[in-house]
Amino acid sequence: MDREFLIDLFADFGPVTIRKMFSGYGISADGINFALSLRAGLFLRADEVTIPDFEAEGSKPFQYSTRAKTVVVNSYWELPARLFDDSAELAQWATAALAAAQRAKVKTRPKKVASKKSVAKKRLAKKPVKKTVRRVGKAKRAHRSK
Repeated sequence: MDREFLIDLFADFGPVTIRKMFSGYGISADGINFALSLRAGLFLRADEVTIPDFEAEGSKPFQYSTRAKTVVVNSYWELPARLFDDSAELAQWATAALAAAQRAKVKTRPKKVASKKSVAKKRLAKKPVKKTVRRVGKAKRAHRSK
């Protein structure tokens, strides 16, 4: 799928941003990625609220194979084929996918960024390792030199 096709496909949904990603495109709205267009097809963001709709359509989650195993990405599900011909209903599914992506964004907490001061304090708090020096008395030194 090329960029122009995707723009036309999501026209009833509203304006989307399409960026190169992996072997295809990431599709986002309002700065939130809600769909992936890859060689394997078009996948929409899903969660516990929307997955039953995908299952009812016979869709499957996105998956890819590595040398060791097959990885299933349960957060993106294949767009039902019939929706390619029904742009109004596709817009509804896209809206639900965007909502799922927004819910996922709320669940993930932002990472705490350590300031330079807190990192410096941690370094100072570490006690230096003391090296033990073994002292040898004069009598032992004289014995060793012989």
